[in-house]
Amino acid sequence: MPHDHDHDPLRDLELLLLLGLGFQSLVTEFTARLTAEGEGGLRPAHGLTFQALGPHGATGSELAQRLGITKQAAGQLVDDLERRGYVRREPHPAGGRRKLVVLTDAAHRHLAVAGDVLHGLEDELAAHLGGPAAMQRLRDGLAALVRELAGETPPPLRPVW
Repeated sequence: MPHDHDHDPLRDLELLLLLGLGFQSLVTEFTARLTAEGEGGLRPAHGLTFQALGPHGATGSELAQRLGITKQAAGQLVDDLERRGYVRREPHPAGGRRKLVVLTDAAHRHLAVAGDVLHGLEDELAAHLGGPAAMQRLRDGLAALVRELAGETPPPLRPVW
């Protein structure tokens, strides 16, 4: 839908608010599409947890560090995901009392569907913005903003929503 830039209420919003609204809008649409694909019921924090665990898993302490949250909060996320069947705790390969939290097949299925949904959403957004080059400019601008404020190693995206 074309916008009359002279009367666009979003045009003069503070950058922080505009970025927040963009993030919120994308997350809302992404979540709705996941639900439509039969993969609803998880929050974005759960998806970030899947990403932080990666293919090899992590201890609770490692997960907390990767997510930028407390060990207690990480433990609560793991407990919730374990009850839902998305992660399991296994003995740590190095031995001792530590446990390794790993993704289950259900989590891998969810990640596959989520990846397809996200790529489709990004393709639609790119088309709306004017094509792949416009989307790349958006990505480059956001990456430059992150580097300027956080350096080359950005902090974890805390799952606080």
